[in-house]
Amino acid sequence: MNLYFDNASTSFPKPQEVGEFINTYLNQGGTYGRAAYPRVFEASKMVEETRFMLSKYIGTSLVDNVIFTFNSTSALNTLIQGFSYKYKKILISPLEHNAVGRPLEFMKVSQGVNYQTLPHDDDGLINLDKLKSLKLNDIDLIIVNHVSNVNGLIQPLKDIKRIIGEIPFIVDASQSLGKVPVLADEWGIDMLAFTGHKGLNGPTGIGGFFIRNPKLVEPMIYGGTGSNSEKLVLPKFCPDRFEAGTQNIMGIYGLLGALKNQPKIKYTIDAYYLLLQRIKELSDIKMLISNSLENQSDVFSIQPNNVEVSLFTKLLYDIHKIEVRGGLQCSPLTHITLDTFPKGAIRFSLSNFHTDSDLNHLLSCIIDIHERLQSK
Repeated sequence: MNLYFDNASTSFPKPQEVGEFINTYLNQGGTYGRAAYPRVFEASKMVEETRFMLSKYIGTSLVDNVIFTFNSTSALNTLIQGFSYKYKKILISPLEHNAVGRPLEFMKVSQGVNYQTLPHDDDGLINLDKLKSLKLNDIDLIIVNHVSNVNGLIQPLKDIKRIIGEIPFIVDASQSLGKVPVLADEWGIDMLAFTGHKGLNGPTGIGGFFIRNPKLVEPMIYGGTGSNSEKLVLPKFCPDRFEAGTQNIMGIYGLLGALKNQPKIKYTIDAYYLLLQRIKELSDIKMLISNSLENQSDVFSIQPNNVEVSLFTKLLYDIHKIEVRGGLQCSPLTHITLDTFPKGAIRFSLSNFHTDSDLNHLLSCIIDIHERLQSK
């Protein structure tokens, strides 16, 4: 029985090959692009193979424009803080994580950059009709979280980009890459941040971003790249422009092990939809999901009306060993949008390793805790 339902924080279990690939690197050694002997060639080959496989997940032919960082937070900070602003105006989705919200708030205070929320429905879905009516001629940048880490809503990226036209578009794919299709070239996505330890089932400490036009963003880190070493100026070509310093090669190996061995989904969509429906029928519980199941990912949350989130979460673990995330999920903007701030919610996030039996068991555990609290 798989009782771990906190995969939006970090996926578990990992494919066994993740550890095997990491162990291979630990025994082999070598750095990336810094010398010309066999173990460096092998390490560099593995890094580039990982970059190529990631480009397929992202849906881009611009392989060299897939950049490694330590996580999506470092990627988003690079893209947001390194961007050149003319009007100092940004539009964001109403379901942004603090990885976007905090850099923007810092820049608002320190540089006078203003950000506002895109028009949206009550579940946080971008309202395309209202977006079409906006005057966007003085907007520098638009940022959208592809999949919410609270209610699991999937935003219509292709339609949003079609409406906003040439305005640079950043997508936070932290919760989507590896689980929800991404077609960066077809949709015209300009920049996309991702992490390896969630939907891609890799280790922590490795992530990155895709950037269509590297000239849009100045690097945040300057240093050695193994290329153009005779110059004190950072190379302008990718990936070197954004990959100064030794990368987390061990993490890249682990991510490659995951990408080559992605688990097929074991539970059925019918079992998942039944889980959502049955929870929705419980009294005194607010469901945080998309208004339409067509826009629903494998993440959802609940907010009990008459009891603290922390108590419900604690009882789920103490009695049934169900592991979930209670609170604000590092996303206060989302909870304000969904009218669950400051109390927060209990988040459940599935894995491809879960089965229908696991989902049925989760339902019985939620019902049990709900009934225990109702009887008090």
